[in-house]
Amino acid sequence: MYGQIAILALFAGLYAVVAGKIERTPVNGALVFVLFGLIMGPFGFAVFDGNTEAEALKLIAELSLALVLFVDASKVNFSVLAQVKAVPFRLIFLALPLSILLGFLIGSVVIDGVTALGLALLATLLAPTDAALGKPVVTSERVPSQIREGLSFESGLNDGVCVPIFLALLALSIGQAQGDAFGPLLGELILHEIGIGALSGLTVAFLAVMVIRASYRAGWVSEGWIYVPAAATAIAAFTSAQALDGSGFIAAFVGGLLFGALAGENGKKLTEPAEVTGDVLTMITWIAFGAGLVWHTYHAITWQILLYAVLSLTVVRMVPVWLVLRKQPLTLSEVLFIGWFGPRGLATVVFAMIVVTSPFPGADTIVATAICTVLLSVVLHGVTALPVIRRLFGKT
Repeated sequence: MYGQIAILALFAGLYAVVAGKIERTPVNGALVFVLFGLIMGPFGFAVFDGNTEAEALKLIAELSLALVLFVDASKVNFSVLAQVKAVPFRLIFLALPLSILLGFLIGSVVIDGVTALGLALLATLLAPTDAALGKPVVTSERVPSQIREGLSFESGLNDGVCVPIFLALLALSIGQAQGDAFGPLLGELILHEIGIGALSGLTVAFLAVMVIRASYRAGWVSEGWIYVPAAATAIAAFTSAQALDGSGFIAAFVGGLLFGALAGENGKKLTEPAEVTGDVLTMITWIAFGAGLVWHTYHAITWQILLYAVLSLTVVRMVPVWLVLRKQPLTLSEVLFIGWFGPRGLATVVFAMIVVTSPFPGADTIVATAICTVLLSVVLHGVTALPVIRRLFGKT
């Protein structure tokens, strides 16, 4: 165990000192981490045996996603968002349901051995996009602000919107609820997941900012510790919502929005350590993904699964986006750009881990399809981000 930790620490230190150079290339961090996991896992030197506990990996992935959502939300520019709100809201409330429906329909043709409920579950867990994988897009000043803010806000909110749908379908799939109870069950989950999640996030963030302000006024602030509360707030928002049967991801995102709005100019400075912590946990998640999840599922990947993964990243995402944005003040290239940059990442990994720990007929195929899609997304979205940005929006 100590040897594995030492290798992780050395790799993290090495990556940290060359990250700036790597970020200027088409090779993104997630791709580097997954490749390292593959090389050090059972496919390569077998330093990591690929037997990472699903529950442990799920927790790390959840905390990673919570920190990413919180930090990204805290950076939302509300003045820009108010001007371009039609884009993210159309993506979340129109394109997202259409993507789930289209994913289900294509799955019914392409995927064998999975029930209708399982196909709906698969389409739902592949619907959320990942802000972390799309980081070169949502942080590049070359990309128009309405596209950056739209994609960032969408990726922050859509996983939380998918949670109650996913949990309702999962409950039906494993026999915890009857089919005629789907409507009431979904309504109850929406109330709990989104309502409790949002309330938890707002409460924790508000109290945190009030305490930080009071501490500043009283002169109790220590420069060495003032950066801790933001990360603590993100984790507290996530875990408190989860403990109350709400959506921790909604809590993290909504809490980040309020934290950033109330913290003002100090918000970016205060959230920097939370961003670093999230980056470290994300690195561990992607390494474990390459060393463990890919190893355990690659044998189940068929040409049908590979085809569905490709269609999920293209047709299933891009057609609904084009349908809901074609009449917006965007060029066709910009609409296609938004459609393409809907990478699948941490949210899908978390959902897949929940399926792994709640087995039912067809679950192995669902998990293998999810892992295949995420792996393709890491590669394809990673290597195309900077070249496409330069091609469409110039080099400066």
